[in-house]
Amino acid sequence: GAGESSQASTAAMLANASVARAARAAASGARTMATSVSGLNSRVCAVLGGQWGDEGKGKLADVLAKNYDIVARFNGGANAGHTVVVNGKKFAFHLLPCGLIHPHTQNLLGNGVAVDLDALDEETAPLESEGIEWRNRLFISDRAHLVTSFHKIVDGLQETRRAKGAIGTTKKGMGPCYTAKAARSMALRVGMLRHWDSFATHFRNVVEDHQRLYDFEYETEAELERIREQASRVNPMVVDGVHMINKAYADGRSIITEGANALMLDLDFGTYPYVTSSSTGAGGICTGLGLSPNKVESSIGVMKAYTTRVGSGPFPTELTDSRGGGDLPDFAPGTDIGLHLQTVGAEIGVTTGRKRRCGWLDAVVMRYSHMVNGYASINITKLDVLDELEEVRIGVAYSLDGQVLPPGMMPSTLEDLGRVEVQHETMPGWQTSIADCRSWDDLPANAQAYIRRVEELVGCPVSWVGVGPGREAMLQLCD
Repeated sequence: GAGESSQASTAAMLANASVARAARAAASGARTMATSVSGLNSRVCAVLGGQWGDEGKGKLADVLAKNYDIVARFNGGANAGHTVVVNGKKFAFHLLPCGLIHPHTQNLLGNGVAVDLDALDEETAPLESEGIEWRNRLFISDRAHLVTSFHKIVDGLQETRRAKGAIGTTKKGMGPCYTAKAARSMALRVGMLRHWDSFATHFRNVVEDHQRLYDFEYETEAELERIREQASRVNPMVVDGVHMINKAYADGRSIITEGANALMLDLDFGTYPYVTSSSTGAGGICTGLGLSPNKVESSIGVMKAYTTRVGSGPFPTELTDSRGGGDLPDFAPGTDIGLHLQTVGAEIGVTTGRKRRCGWLDAVVMRYSHMVNGYASINITKLDVLDELEEVRIGVAYSLDGQVLPPGMMPSTLEDLGRVEVQHETMPGWQTSIADCRSWDDLPANAQAYIRRVEELVGCPVSWVGVGPGREAMLQLCD
């Protein structure tokens, strides 16, 4: 009955706490394996989102990249977005790997990426204006798929047709591009640009197929001419990405695999259908780059100190009403805190400009993503956003129809996830600024207790804590 489920859940949480304690002890120097908990010294380190995206993955990848030779994107496209701050200068990346900021790195858009040539032009322009050389350091897999302007048109038409059931797509063409990839005969691959006559004929046929399905006007020949001009610049960057990444590994070079979005937006494991169109978790590294699973030495799960999501879909710990773009009744209990998190955290989408819905930290989501992705450690970001709160809460368990769900179980349907009741724990806040903290010992005791509790609930050590926007505001807690 419910009591047995609750006891089982409590036992599992205690087991998780034991795992976390052992992991932190190992991270402090008792480890016997060669892998790096923090990701600083791995042969291959994966940086993965553990919530609904926008966690700050780009910042960790940027911090780690100084120790790595290659930074490789494995999924998504210009629908993602993160801002990297370097010497006070902000770079907004949507498609490009963040390693381009580091002049020693090579950067790859893998076969799992949907490549938007317009976005490529837009994002490389600021690099050139700042004198950052990128042309000989950016490579694109010949097996990656192209996003064109007609994909974006179709994306918008599909979203309009869904009406009240709209997914909340970024309208960057991701869904139609990946749909075409699965349909095979309607897809456009980067490598096809090298064979222009064949590409042009195929492009015309693909546009006609989409026009029959969606009834839209399109200047096909004008678009082809524009793509041809772009192809002249892109073709020198096109490589056999699978060979490149595996040869680099065989040659002893170190690799960061950079994911877009996050596990709760994964096509298989996320809150379907309010998800993205690609594999965002650890499995996406293998399918999106061609690296075998045994080559990934450490995976770092990046998660905010609270929870956010953009667009529609279930959000069990939500605290935002219509003032913050959320679904709760206006001025419902807790919504002032949600608005506070959104305002202080500057929770506005880099790609869409939409407000991000905000809520308490959800340890159920964190445990689930850890189970699927197998994190070596966690990066908690934006802890400073909680500075002014008198108390902080963590969602520690879900119950459905009176039954506490066991750790690792996540309802697969919108109906069930929308009905879960969240069990919260309340902890005292620290009510002081941590922006100038540069070590674990600098953090207030209550902030330390919050992080320790996260480790216990998830069963995974926290290796990095973000207390501000700059590189220097990322605290390293273990090796």
